[in-house]
Amino acid sequence: MTTPTPKGRWRPWLFALPALAVYTAFLVYPALSSLWFSFTDWDGLSPSYNIVGLDNYGRMLSDPVVLLAGRNNLIWSAVTIVVPVTLGLGLALLLNGRLRGKPVLRLIFYAPGVLPLVAIASIWGWLYNPDLGAINSFLRLAGLDGLAQPWLGQDSTALWAVMVPAVWLRTGFPMLLYLAALQGIPGQLYEAARVDGATRWEQFWHVTMPGLRSTHYIVLALSLIDSFKVFDMVYAMTYGGPGTATQVMGTWMYANVFQYYQAGYGTAIAVVITLVAIAVGIPYVRSQTKEGTA
Repeated sequence: MTTPTPKGRWRPWLFALPALAVYTAFLVYPALSSLWFSFTDWDGLSPSYNIVGLDNYGRMLSDPVVLLAGRNNLIWSAVTIVVPVTLGLGLALLLNGRLRGKPVLRLIFYAPGVLPLVAIASIWGWLYNPDLGAINSFLRLAGLDGLAQPWLGQDSTALWAVMVPAVWLRTGFPMLLYLAALQGIPGQLYEAARVDGATRWEQFWHVTMPGLRSTHYIVLALSLIDSFKVFDMVYAMTYGGPGTATQVMGTWMYANVFQYYQAGYGTAIAVVITLVAIAVGIPYVRSQTKEGTA
């Protein structure tokens, strides 16, 4: 085995240099700049600013909107992980069986995941319209006028109303992952279970679920990371309102940077969001690395 020459050692880096330059310019540098500005009182416009140390991070601990946004993020994460993952698994089990029109059904169930978020927000905004929306119109036609209400216009229902299209949007992705994993489980395992007298529930619990273990981890990890970064759906439908009822960490960060001109405080919130996403993603990356080196 020959030892690479000094020139040969640098050759791979020369090929990677364009990608590394783009990565540094558009990811590393902005990330480090945001981290720096989180220690300042910069307003986002003026060329001057003062270094305030950890004051922005301390301010977050006493900011009632941050506390509300954090609680909303936790509620959002719980609902938009448990419900889509459960529905996705159920749909995958259904489509993995003997069912006519499976390609069409797969397309129907996955289609919301490829729609532009602006279109989804517009569709559901119209459905929720208190006067002309389809939901309230249907309730009135059914004689349930008392249930018709401004879904996005009151604190008690706004966050839950936004989570409904989020669930509709996110169900297709776990369905596809589970469907691919189900098709990879050997049929002989089910045949052996049936020979041993296992019921359908016992086959599901002792054959299907162990066969989906790695897929469970992937789906849950990706869904959890995505849920902590939520911004677009909430902002497109409610702008964080009414009042601050639907504020999440992402929308409150945006409001501070671009509406209140408190870029230092807003970037501190962004840093916290990033750290949470990294902390959640580390176990997933480590598990994938172990599997790749096993």
